[in-house]
Amino acid sequence: MPKVSWSRLMFFTMLIFVLALAACGKGDTSGEESTDESEAATEESTDDSEAASEESAETEPKVTEFEPAFPEQTRAPAVETEAELDVKVVAEGLGVSWGMEVFDTNRILVTQRDEAELLIVNLEDGSVSDPIEGTPEVNNEDQGGLLDVAIAPDFDESRLVFMTFAQDVDEGTLTAVGKGVLSEDETSLEDFEVIFQAEPAYDGTLHYGGRIMFDDDGNLFLTTGERSDDPIRERAQDLDAYLGKVIHITQDGEAVDTNPFIEDEDALDGIYSYGHRNIQGVDFHPETGDLWIVEFGPQAGDELNIIEPGSNYGWPIVSYGIEYTGELINDGISEHDAQGFVEPRYYWDPTSAPSGMSFYDNDAIPEWENNLFIGGLAPNYIVRVVIEDDIIVGEERLLTEEGERFRDILVTEDGALIAATDGGMIYKITAAGEGTEDDDAE
Repeated sequence: MPKVSWSRLMFFTMLIFVLALAACGKGDTSGEESTDESEAATEESTDDSEAASEESAETEPKVTEFEPAFPEQTRAPAVETEAELDVKVVAEGLGVSWGMEVFDTNRILVTQRDEAELLIVNLEDGSVSDPIEGTPEVNNEDQGGLLDVAIAPDFDESRLVFMTFAQDVDEGTLTAVGKGVLSEDETSLEDFEVIFQAEPAYDGTLHYGGRIMFDDDGNLFLTTGERSDDPIRERAQDLDAYLGKVIHITQDGEAVDTNPFIEDEDALDGIYSYGHRNIQGVDFHPETGDLWIVEFGPQAGDELNIIEPGSNYGWPIVSYGIEYTGELINDGISEHDAQGFVEPRYYWDPTSAPSGMSFYDNDAIPEWENNLFIGGLAPNYIVRVVIEDDIIVGEERLLTEEGERFRDILVTEDGALIAATDGGMIYKITAAGEGTEDDDAE
């Protein structure tokens, strides 16, 4: 009899031990809600060093109680870059560096928002040019100033440089687009002219949007904000206003003749999509060619969207965020599709304050290929987004210890990730070992 009792005692002891282990493994979510949807989302690698995780990249509690429209719409599993990275500060001491553009091998144009200056930064030696003359007068209060910069597809021949900025007009301020010719000695913009104004103007200094980029036909996409205040923000829903829109124009500022509302007498011809809050990031997916944008939500609810021409993205009728006062927006309606709007591919709760972004269209760091990189302003980091079939399957936060507000991101021809900050820093991120000779020489 004692022998039988001892066996039973050992059996129940082992059973309790196994159950305890299972409970610990299932409950280790760092205080986050269950992310069962993550299981099928990140299967990039079975290698432990890849660190594909069932835990969300977001470690802070949610601000809202909204539920996503589909499981992968928010709080993607955390992933970690396997390659060892080299992070360098190539320039510092600048002002708010809002926009960047590669225009020559290892040289970039950088806008200084508050000073309304355009600079040339050398990514190899860190040298910074004197301000280029001929930039426009701007309103630099609050979020205004000299914003984005892009060069014409035929820059080698035309030397055309396009910029966005907050412009003073009689009725207030607005987002404007202008262009000028960079002189051969690179000291001035000649014959600068305004080609487009996102009317109506408003007597405010917030939410200008202002990102620009060229499509394959040499036309410009421009993003605008809805100017923040209530009730002017309601005009994001109006087709007779360029506020809270993606806009598609030629290099002369005219509407592209294939735009979705070109035949609508009650709509502005330049509108491509509407119902946006404040878009500060835009790029084309390298594989699909789709136009992706990232836009600020209110408190939480920052959105990553694929732009479909003619579509309405819902702001300020619906949102996955809430007012900064804590009040609900429009009685707390979050479901986009049910109201006839396009659901965001992804949203952040709490906020990531997303700004400039760029797809990694390069194979210098193979695991990054076709990933999306977004500058985060608050909290302060670069967001790496892993996408499969338009679904966000992983998220990583980079340079979290730098304490910088990352305003814009670009990728160079040789695969370096370049980040500009509000604190006047230009970072260069490469695979470890790249550019070692240059580093030693410095």
